[in-house]
Amino acid sequence: MDVRHLLEQAKNLEKALAELDDRLKAHQSEGSAGSGAVTVKVNGAGDVVAMVLDPELVSTGDAEMLSATILAALRQATEASRQYREKQRAALTGGLKLPEL
Repeated sequence: MDVRHLLEQAKNLEKALAELDDRLKAHQSEGSAGSGAVTVKVNGAGDVVAMVLDPELVSTGDAEMLSATILAALRQATEASRQYREKQRAALTGGLKLPEL
């Protein structure tokens, strides 16, 4: 087994993972709840990058409903982001499960 070849492959994988990280940070998945009253965007790295609340939802004064609606939108966006991230990583690694960085 050629060690230099293995090192070259490792460097190529490291570069590809860095490029994937950049793509993940640029990608945005969206989740919404309450018939669009709450919209959340999460990047491919799992960071919440935006949230929009309908002023009418906020003006109801129902904190419990507002919290539940925000949580539902966050869960939806986070799940979409996770699925996107897994799909991109699988395409890069050929399905090989690598630990999250």
